[in-house]
Amino acid sequence: MSAPKSPAVRSLLVASAALLSLSLTAPAALAAPTPSTSPSATPPARMSSVGGARLGQPGTQVGLGAGAPVLPKDITARSWIVSDAESGEVLAAHNAHWRLPPASTLKMLFADTVLPRFPKSTPHKVAATDLAGMGAGSSLVGIKEGQTYTVHDLWLGVFLRSGNDAVHVLSAMNGGVEQTVEDMQAHADDLQALDTHVVSPDGYDAPGQVSSAYDLSLFARSGLQKKDFREYCSTVRAAFPGETTKNAKGKSVRESFEIQNTNRLLSGDTDVPVYQGIAGVKNGNTTNAGATFTGVAERGGKVLLVTVMNPEKKEHNEVYKEAAQLFDWGFQAAGKVTPVGELVPPKGTAATGASPSSSAPATGSGKDSGSAPVAAASADGSSGVGIALGIAGGVVVLLVGAAFLVNRRWPLPDLVRRRPRP
Repeated sequence: MSAPKSPAVRSLLVASAALLSLSLTAPAALAAPTPSTSPSATPPARMSSVGGARLGQPGTQVGLGAGAPVLPKDITARSWIVSDAESGEVLAAHNAHWRLPPASTLKMLFADTVLPRFPKSTPHKVAATDLAGMGAGSSLVGIKEGQTYTVHDLWLGVFLRSGNDAVHVLSAMNGGVEQTVEDMQAHADDLQALDTHVVSPDGYDAPGQVSSAYDLSLFARSGLQKKDFREYCSTVRAAFPGETTKNAKGKSVRESFEIQNTNRLLSGDTDVPVYQGIAGVKNGNTTNAGATFTGVAERGGKVLLVTVMNPEKKEHNEVYKEAAQLFDWGFQAAGKVTPVGELVPPKGTAATGASPSSSAPATGSGKDSGSAPVAAASADGSSGVGIALGIAGGVVVLLVGAAFLVNRRWPLPDLVRRRPRP
């Protein structure tokens, strides 16, 4: 058919086609919107209400009481949450249940799931298949095929350098990546972390892999029940095994190199000082997730958890700067705000009735000659709460081989008496 000669007719046909296109595409767009990866994308109108109805509402949730400080005005994260690590009370939150890519903060769930299964002295010789399947550009600690590492070495690689190579080796020991993902998902469900869908054990970007600020706080809180978890997540620097070489006398010698924790609130950086009272937990950064972070800190007998996901502001170390502001606010606001929800306990665990108890027993305990955890001191026994960290004025004292001590009471000590899964 030839084109219409009249400009008026041509314009009418173009306009009709445009209107028809809009009428056909608009309903589909409304019915199934394409998820945005922009940091300023809005959260869904309906989210999970695990932990309380307000936590399922979009936007900032806080109940300021008399004398409570206002929240920091320059927090740009898509999602964040401030909670009491021991009572589980959520002091404030912003889109707490928004399901977002978690990056390496998902390694907290990996560690909480797999860490108890192998004594730390267990040796493992790395095969080529152990290192297969890692995503391009993965963070690595530097594990070499054919070299032998202890489980202790591997966990240092996971926590300090966020090494996906260490995660894959431990996953291989656990029956493979597929089995480990299945185990992690089952554990997440047991923790009532229902926003989380696990696809990869290391948190590397994968279609459908999501978690939430709420769930990441659950993972940290559960992991912190374990002595080894507390030790690894608070270690600032450690010696890591290198390759085996021969010295001048022809004797085989295993080299080593130092690794440092990439959690900048723990190790510090040019624009981020060590945070007073910090004791872990885990940071992450990928293309889809942006920067993510969950931290635990103690001050004045109060132990807080803060999770921050994907700040819109892209300045250097922004995730740590915003986390530090939320920690500061939380310590000032504790006791002056009405909780907006709670961190729920795992299935089969009593939420109340905690009594003095030691933390969950660690598998394969022993001193670590090559690591430097955060120094600690005894806690104030009168309060029965808090991590005794012995960290003052933002100065971290490093004691080689020292144990990371905590108070005899820790968040939900009943976690060590959880019912076995049927």
